[in-house]
Amino acid sequence: MSEKLVKIDRIDRRILELLQKDGGLSNQELAEKVGLSASPCLRRVKALEEAGIILKRVTVLERKKLGLALTVIILIGMDRHTPERFEEFESRVAELSEVQECYLITGQDADYMLKVVIPDMDAYHVFLLNKITRIPGVSGVHSSFVLRRVIDSMELPLAYC
Repeated sequence: MSEKLVKIDRIDRRILELLQKDGGLSNQELAEKVGLSASPCLRRVKALEEAGIILKRVTVLERKKLGLALTVIILIGMDRHTPERFEEFESRVAELSEVQECYLITGQDADYMLKVVIPDMDAYHVFLLNKITRIPGVSGVHSSFVLRRVIDSMELPLAYC
């Protein structure tokens, strides 16, 4: 299951750094910042997309201004460790718009870790009782509530590339 590593050069790395900070940069703006003309810059971006390095471009929204003030980290234990049980859980949780991240984990008394964004404790209570605990196989739930986001980044550390 190992992915083939793609070699990138200094210019590709700079393009990726800039796009991670602002995915809305026009090709012309990007080209100017990396010291290329527009056509070669666009070819490089297209090559990075085709290589599967750039997966998609997104717009990051301010949660609180949209009334989504509560972030919850949920550890979930499963009753059985079978591929079928895990597949069903993963497909069901993928349908929940409140779930921003879902990881199958080790090293805890849990099988999954979810990051959930929701308006408030009342909404979380409804979410927990009507959605999470209704997924077959969920045998335990431990919730931790985020007090403050200290680091909240989607940028990858490109110095290793």
